[in-house]
Amino acid sequence: MSVSEKLNNKSLGLGSKKSAIREIFEYSKLRKEEIGAENVFDFSLGNPSVSPPKEVAEKIIELVSADNQAQLQGYTSAQGDISARNAIGTHLTSLSKGETQITGDNIYFTCGAAASLCISLKAILWENQKDEVIIVAPYFTEYTVFIESMGGRPVVVQSMKDTFKIDINAIANAITKNTKAVMINYPNNPSGVTITSRELAELSEMLILKSAEFGQIIYLISDEPYREINFTNEKSPLVFDYYKNSILCYSYSKSLSLAGARIGYIAISPKAKVSKDLYLAICGSGRSLGYVCAPSLFQRVVADLSGLTVDINIYKENAALIYKTLTSYGFELITPQGAFYILIKAEANTAQEFCNIAKQFEILLVPTDDFGVHGYVRLAYCKTRQEIINSFSAFKRLSEFLF
Repeated sequence: MSVSEKLNNKSLGLGSKKSAIREIFEYSKLRKEEIGAENVFDFSLGNPSVSPPKEVAEKIIELVSADNQAQLQGYTSAQGDISARNAIGTHLTSLSKGETQITGDNIYFTCGAAASLCISLKAILWENQKDEVIIVAPYFTEYTVFIESMGGRPVVVQSMKDTFKIDINAIANAITKNTKAVMINYPNNPSGVTITSRELAELSEMLILKSAEFGQIIYLISDEPYREINFTNEKSPLVFDYYKNSILCYSYSKSLSLAGARIGYIAISPKAKVSKDLYLAICGSGRSLGYVCAPSLFQRVVADLSGLTVDINIYKENAALIYKTLTSYGFELITPQGAFYILIKAEANTAQEFCNIAKQFEILLVPTDDFGVHGYVRLAYCKTRQEIINSFSAFKRLSEFLF
C-alpha cells in the first residue's frame, strides 16, 4: 500500500475484525439456509423479539398523516426538537424521588445509546491527557472501542465473583488522578444483574469522597438501554437522585423494541457542578462527530409515548423458563434479574470451547471473554416462546454429552 493509499490503522483493524456476536449471527443465517431455521437455535444477538406496542404504529400513522410533512420530516435543532426534549425531561422528572427537575435543556437526542456514549465520552475526555474511564466487567463489548476512540483509556474492574454484583471497593481502589469517569450498565448486558438503590447510594458516596480526595470531578455515566426490563421488586433507580455529576445514556431499542429506528438520548444532571458547560460540551461533541438531529419522526414518537414499554413480562417469563429448565439439566446459571440475557457457566476448559461444543448441537451462544470475564457464555433469550421450547431438546442432548 503506497503512502497515498494508507488508511487509519485503528479503523481498518476495527472494520476487519467483527465482534464475536456479529460473527455468530452471520454464521446463524448461513446455517439456517443449509438445514432450516427451525433446526438452528441462535441465542447470540440481543435483537428484541417482542413487537412494539400498538401505540407506536398508531402514533407514526397519526404523524405521517398530518399536513405538516415538510416540517415533520425536516431538520430539528441539532440537539433535538425542544418540545420533544421537554417531554423527555418531564418523564424523567416523574421518575425522580422529587429531588430532580429535568428540562429539555438537559436532553440531547441521539441515534441510540451507542451515539449517546460516544458523545458523552467525547465531551469529558481530553485527548492525549491519559484520561481514564473505569468500566465494570462484565461490560458491553463496545465500551473499550468507544473509550479509546474518544481519546481515553479503559480501566477494567471486575464485579463480585459468582454474583456479578457491583464491587464498589474494587472501583474505589482503581480510581486515580487520571480517572475522569466511571461507567455502569444496569440491568447489565451480559449478566442480567441489576443495581439497587442502596448500591447506587454507596457508589455515589464513594465517588463524592474520591472526587474530593483528588480535587476533580469524577463523572458517573449510566448506560441504561434496559432500564425498564427489570424483574426485581425495585424499579431501576434514577441516577440523578444519587449523584450530581452524572450523565444518563438511554435508548428506546429495548423498551419499545425500536432497535432499527436508532433513537435515544443523553440526559445531563441539572445538579452537576458545571451542568450548563457540560451540556454545551455535549452539543459540541455531537457537532464534531456529526451526531446531530436524530431522526425527527422518532423524536416525536418517543416524546409522545414516554413511559410506555413493551410487555416486559414476556422477557421475564422467558428468563424463568430457561433458568428452570437448564438448571434441571445440570447447567449452572446466574439468576436473571433484568435485560434479556442470562449467563451459563462454561462446562469446558474455556468459554469458546463450550460454545464450539454447543455449536455441534446447533446451539449458538456467545463466550464472555469479549465482555471482560472468563468461564461463562451469554444466552440472549429475546426469542419467541416456541423457539425457546424447541431448543430444549438440543440443550438436553448437550447436557448428556457434557455430564
